[in-house]
Amino acid sequence: MKCHTEYLKFHTKAHRDYIYITPQVEAIVKKSGVKEGIALVSAMHITAGVYVNDDESGLIEDIDEWLEKLAPFRKDYKHHYTGEDNGDSHLKALLINHEVIVPITAGKLDSVLRRQSIGSLQTPRTVTYHLQFPRNSLWAVTP
Repeated sequence: MKCHTEYLKFHTKAHRDYIYITPQVEAIVKKSGVKEGIALVSAMHITAGVYVNDDESGLIEDIDEWLEKLAPFRKDYKHHYTGEDNGDSHLKALLINHEVIVPITAGKLDSVLRRQSIGSLQTPRTVTYHLQFPRNSLWAVTP
């Protein structure tokens, strides 16, 4: 199957950052010419994640506190024996989706129109997000 594929890159420095990526994804949807179909948004790093939820600061803080309770930063993760210190980031990434599929209706991200947004969780590094639109989606123009 042929697809329209684009990539987004973000660089963060904090141990954990939340990035609102809806505007960039919307721009790529518009550029793709897809009118009806789906958009796959996938984090291309093992300690990054992508989710669909409200972009509201209180909720982001709640998510961050929830993740920290379930997978706290600590020094005794066995993963740290490899020389890395991000065992908690690997566990947190398991709790947040690695990828999301968002419907496209009338050339726009459909779920985002209902107050939802696309966000990402990532650790300090450059992370690439893979966006793909299946060719069998309805195109406005022939790509």
